[in-house]
Amino acid sequence: MASADERGRRPAGMLEDAVLAVLWDGARPMSPADVQAVLDGSPAYTTVMTTLARLARKGLATRWREGRGFVYSASVDEAGHTAAAMHELLARRSDRAAVLARFVSELVPGDEALLHSLLRDAGTDAGEIP
Repeated sequence: MASADERGRRPAGMLEDAVLAVLWDGARPMSPADVQAVLDGSPAYTTVMTTLARLARKGLATRWREGRGFVYSASVDEAGHTAAAMHELLARRSDRAAVLARFVSELVPGDEALLHSLLRDAGTDAGEIP
């Protein structure tokens, strides 16, 4: 999981990512205690509970009452969440072409071939000639 600083804290946003990863891997809705048991670094129960509530407010997790507490599941899949983050980051840059060119130039050969294949298939789906 994420590395922690000298005080044992994760960088901003990393706990949310780690909690989402636990929800994605979970085969069922999970309570804060369930999530806490899986997370590296033993975060406090209240920290996990707050993080789950924040994810629910952002629409990234769904929660519902079960017994006296809540259980949570991811509202978005991992691929969709990651793609949205990539789009958001790209939208904040002034030279999109440079960012995309650098991204592609730094892909490992297998990922580059996969991207070419996906782009070719997307062009074919849109009615373009490959």
